[in-house]
Amino acid sequence: MDIASLSLILLVPVSLIGFLSLITRPRPVKVPIKGRHVFITGGSSGIGLALAHQAAYEGARVSILARNPDKLEEAKQSIRLATGIDVAVFSADVRDFDAVKRAVEEAGPIDVLVCNQGVFVPQELETQDLEEVKFMMDVNVMGTFHLIKAALPEMKSRLNRGPASIAIMSSQAGQVGIYGYTAYSASKFALRGMAEALQQEVIAEDIHVSLIFPPDTETPGLVEENKRRPQLTSIIAASSGAMKADEVAKKALNGIKSGSFFVPCNFEGHLLAIATAGLSPQRSFLMAFVEVVAAGVVRVAGLCFQWNWYGSIEKWHAQKK
Repeated sequence: MDIASLSLILLVPVSLIGFLSLITRPRPVKVPIKGRHVFITGGSSGIGLALAHQAAYEGARVSILARNPDKLEEAKQSIRLATGIDVAVFSADVRDFDAVKRAVEEAGPIDVLVCNQGVFVPQELETQDLEEVKFMMDVNVMGTFHLIKAALPEMKSRLNRGPASIAIMSSQAGQVGIYGYTAYSASKFALRGMAEALQQEVIAEDIHVSLIFPPDTETPGLVEENKRRPQLTSIIAASSGAMKADEVAKKALNGIKSGSFFVPCNFEGHLLAIATAGLSPQRSFLMAFVEVVAAGVVRVAGLCFQWNWYGSIEKWHAQKK
């Protein structure tokens, strides 16, 4: 290959990277954690508690909110023992806007809001009680609306306090639908639409939205979920392994600090983020380059996953017959 041909081959990706560096939006940002007020819901256990530990360790002023006062006190003591730092605790149900608003006002202006609360009751829609469906939608979706609505006025009026963040805990089930997750996936998919529109609404106030996509995570909630999870769900979900809460928390906080819109937590999550990038915001022109170049290949991989999943479903029903 002569030099002219090689130069032409190199010119294409270099030109594409240059073009993407001009059009990717929003622009890159760093969201400081040290000395900032980080408010975390679902903070008494699981990923929320791990996030509270991590944020406190990095020097943040941390507030956690959950429903159970006893668990909140236990969480407060564990963070104090691990970091030597006291966190503020607030007991409230995120389905109650007035209670959420009182907690947020008492906590004071928030720099980093982490909407981590979530409930999951896996079951096929045909047999699932509609009250359970409503419960998931109320906690996962309306609870997030309540938190953001309560926190936004003070977040927008802060003066000279640097970039702020609103982080929303979705799920890999918010990137792709899975058997037995009909109601749960609906609630988590809704968060993406919320996050994309919200980012446009708050970008002028230097507030940056992150959407976090953990896989199955080893938490008390997963233990309860597994008691009811349909066997087919377990077979399909096994294609993405479980992570520890500390690992997810570290990935999540790093994503928040970098202002990333999509925050995947493992390799499968990165593939899903590329496959579902669509019209989502992208701060990194290098990641935008990966999304553009890899889109076709990742689509083929996605079709392979679907082939495997539908094959498992067919086999399952054939065995039942």
